[in-house]
Amino acid sequence: MDWFTAPEYWFSRLVLERGIAGVYLIAFLCAARQFRALLGAQGMLPIPRYLSAVSFRQAPSIFHWHYSDRFFATVAWSGAALSTALVAGAGDVVPLWAAMLLWLLLWVLYLSIVNVGQRWYAFGWESLLLEAGFLAVFLGNDSVAPPVLVIWLARWLVFRTEFGAGLIKLRGDRCWRDLTCLYYHHETQPMPGPLSWFFHHLPRPLHRVEVAVNHVTQLVVPFGLFAPQPVATVAAAIVVVTQLWLVISGNYAWLNWLTMVLAFSAIAGPAPGSPLPAAPPTWFVVLVIGFSVLVVVLSYWPVRNLLSPRQRMNASFDPLHLVNTYGAFGSIGRIRREVVIEGTADPDITDETVWQEYEFKGKPGAVGRLPRQWAPYHLRLDWLMWFAAISPTYGRQWFVGLLERLLRGDAATLKLLRHNPFPGSPPKFVRARIFRYRYATPHELRHERVWWHRTPEGEYFPPVTLPD
Repeated sequence: MDWFTAPEYWFSRLVLERGIAGVYLIAFLCAARQFRALLGAQGMLPIPRYLSAVSFRQAPSIFHWHYSDRFFATVAWSGAALSTALVAGAGDVVPLWAAMLLWLLLWVLYLSIVNVGQRWYAFGWESLLLEAGFLAVFLGNDSVAPPVLVIWLARWLVFRTEFGAGLIKLRGDRCWRDLTCLYYHHETQPMPGPLSWFFHHLPRPLHRVEVAVNHVTQLVVPFGLFAPQPVATVAAAIVVVTQLWLVISGNYAWLNWLTMVLAFSAIAGPAPGSPLPAAPPTWFVVLVIGFSVLVVVLSYWPVRNLLSPRQRMNASFDPLHLVNTYGAFGSIGRIRREVVIEGTADPDITDETVWQEYEFKGKPGAVGRLPRQWAPYHLRLDWLMWFAAISPTYGRQWFVGLLERLLRGDAATLKLLRHNPFPGSPPKFVRARIFRYRYATPHELRHERVWWHRTPEGEYFPPVTLPD
């Protein structure tokens, strides 16, 4: 069975398994802490209503058999506990078959959440985590050496993530081809981080170099992942470094972190103190081969998508999210707009009405507040607010529900915000306005102590009260 095992990738498997389990932990924590206002029985997009409209075949989920907010919380916190155990190495102290079942259970729990998550879970990194999580089922544990087929499938996943992102840029916005996208991107990205202002103000020639390096990293370097060593290790190291660059320049949930973890599949080297592997059991070999064949077959659709001039950016081709296609920022906004929600305690609206602003945790709000680093944690409402500012159609399903919950003083919704200007009792009216944001110049930052400048552009949603 020498062809089947790859002892030189023991360290790679260690990083893969611990890293994937760590990302699972963050994902389950996000679900547990945010679901009630977003997806709960009384949430903006209630899961029970969604389940009545889709079949199990369309959206496989254990919640088809039973749903309650308490049961969802149990699933999410159980997933977090199991993830913690696997991060700590629980998969290596149980038999091989038990470790595989633990990983499979983790995947089933998170798939069940994603498949009822609707718009709140319509992000490429959800599919990336599910695909990586299902791959982890077949990585084995300390009782066997890493299976080489699964190591190569992990590289194939990194390749699709990087190469898909590179192709969508070349086929998308012209600014990627003329190397000017980073003139705007750090200012208009969904959720800037604490260093994004500084990245935005780098010299423009350096921005052009950044874009050129990005093209090389995403369109050329991924092929090196399949080259002999040490070329594959060098390619993986380049992927890790460029992903770290993205981590410090913005907030993209766990996308960059999971990509870095997966890149370790191309870095050879035994883990310190790795045990002598036993021969893999026949049933394990059969399962790994079967899984590998399945991935090869299902890869037809992502490959066809990569070759298509009408490439889709983030798409799953089956409800199990087993083999997906990826991409990011095929187009770049030149102007940043933000939806600002305000409320008033006045019983009637007049010219003298005082409006007070709700503050969100991650998205830009008060001009003097430096954005925080949230990734790999994912603030789902903040991300959807960015989309809603691009077009009201993105908020059609949930934005009115958000306003209603603010008028009711809903505790679960208010926990998603940074600041509630009405701590004693909810407002009588709420409204939403659209503002254009731009980064302050270094001169403005020094003299005015502001990171942003904003100008109102009009009404986004008119004043409403509960009877409305």
